[in-house]
Amino acid sequence: PPPSSPASMGLKLLVALAAFSGASAFAPSTSVLPSARRSVRASLAMRDSYMAGNWKLNPESLDDAKALAKEVVEASSDMPGESAVFVPFPYLGAVGDVLEGSKVQLGAQDCYIEAKGAYTGAVSMGMLKSTGVKAVLAGHSERRSIFGEDDDTINKKVLTIIESGLDCILCIGETQEEYDMDLNNEVCALQLAKGLQGVSEEMLSKVIIAYEPVWAIGTGKVATPEIAESVHAYIRSWFTKAYSKKAAEAMRIQYGGSVTPESVDELMAQPNIDGALVGGASLVGEKFARIMNYKALDTAAAPVEEKAAPVEQKAALVEEKNGGKRTAIKEFWGKLVGSSA
Repeated sequence: PPPSSPASMGLKLLVALAAFSGASAFAPSTSVLPSARRSVRASLAMRDSYMAGNWKLNPESLDDAKALAKEVVEASSDMPGESAVFVPFPYLGAVGDVLEGSKVQLGAQDCYIEAKGAYTGAVSMGMLKSTGVKAVLAGHSERRSIFGEDDDTINKKVLTIIESGLDCILCIGETQEEYDMDLNNEVCALQLAKGLQGVSEEMLSKVIIAYEPVWAIGTGKVATPEIAESVHAYIRSWFTKAYSKKAAEAMRIQYGGSVTPESVDELMAQPNIDGALVGGASLVGEKFARIMNYKALDTAAAPVEEKAAPVEQKAALVEEKNGGKRTAIKEFWGKLVGSSA
């Protein structure tokens, strides 16, 4: 069935239900005490921040694209970490010339898995590399929802990008319905497992994860720093279980979802948020400049202690939460198929 059809949506939720216990078991509790947050953030010099601007189907002309790229370059000289702009195909060459010699990398928004042949409208990795592209997006929510890309297609693109020697930003995240049913972690676990199928730990050095809650993209809604941090912490714990602690600690995880100059500092103060995948704000030079040059907040004066709940109480809360998820999924499936599931 089409990816957005009721049957397909219901199937996705049933898969989440079937994988529920496994996904939940993929990681321990991700709650972190405030004191631990501060010590972790202070020790993360090993992970450089990565700010990425996704221009999508913008701007309207090549001249506008070059002018925007020039603004980004001018703002990048003293920025912390790394930055990149993901540019529409027709602008790659010209924008790459503007970026040359700067700290800003050139990125592509998509690719095709074949190197050459009769594939009208497709763009190969060799073509992208020849224009100076250093990184490529895979699995963006708009590619999933609008263009119907499934996890198998996304996985093939991930492998193609990595094997070409370029960096891959794998985008994952839940829809509004999945968020409302508290399925953030389960959706991310499934998309990670499928998207990284066949990717070895050694290959992970070419991977960056972008958590983009679909309900926050282009809506003006932003997950609170606490919500974003909890999912990022879960994603990192997934890598510990699926690969190793070393791989998890090295993995850079971006937040993407209506990031603005007003929200970036607090988001970047979280220990498991290593950057941002920015949409609308990346089209305004002044706004993206502020995001690239975010200010690391000093959290040393934050409250220090928070008592941990007894093990029995935690277990009861987890079981209550899990039972609610199962019920919500079954009820939603029943509405989709017109019967009780």
